[in-house]
Amino acid sequence: IKPYLFHHPIWILLSLLLPGANGIPRRINAMMKRYISPIFLLVFLACSSNSEREGFERILKEHNGVFSKHGWNHYGPGYFELDKETGVLSSYGGMGLFWYSISKYKDFVLELEYKCSESKTNSGVFVRVPEVPSSDEYIYHSFEVQINDDGKGIHKTAAVYDAEPPSHDASKPTGEWNHYRITFLGKRIQVELNGEKVVDWEAEPRGKVADFSDEGYIGLQNHDWDTTVSFRNIYVKELK
Repeated sequence: IKPYLFHHPIWILLSLLLPGANGIPRRINAMMKRYISPIFLLVFLACSSNSEREGFERILKEHNGVFSKHGWNHYGPGYFELDKETGVLSSYGGMGLFWYSISKYKDFVLELEYKCSESKTNSGVFVRVPEVPSSDEYIYHSFEVQINDDGKGIHKTAAVYDAEPPSHDASKPTGEWNHYRITFLGKRIQVELNGEKVVDWEAEPRGKVADFSDEGYIGLQNHDWDTTVSFRNIYVKELK
């Protein structure tokens, strides 16, 4: 068990309720500590975000229960609307890119959830966008992890778009939240969809990508006028 768990407010409250000095018989106190405490820890671990425990940074910021787009910019037509209470981003129109401008990332793990309004919804997650987007040129110099359940092969959900197909389909039914874990380390891209590894590829210029940078911005694509993609729980961990 990680030591910081014992500093959680609920754990502190539980410890205050358990000491023998409070008049609880020692035998009952020992049983409670033996059985209730481990149960509490298991519940805590299950309910806590893996991303928060593993040192990820939330890049769609939240403060006092209110989310904001601080640090994010948009290029191109369309836009993303943010529900400030739930932290859900929903796309409208396109084709555009909602990109995180605070930092470029070199080697990193990106985790996020997405949900499509229809199986034909077209979107993607861009990684290592080399420069501030000022034209559509960025699509030829950065990789996109695709979102499109109706696509095929290198254009299907979880593919590195136009370059490397997923090994199999791990998508949940349309309308449900899916979880991406995207790792970019050196030239190696790994994509996990809903806990299943579907891409493990040593990247090279291929398809639409003429070349790619060793660092860059992270971006979310809004592509369609008639369908919507939503994102939430966006975390990044730099690998050093």
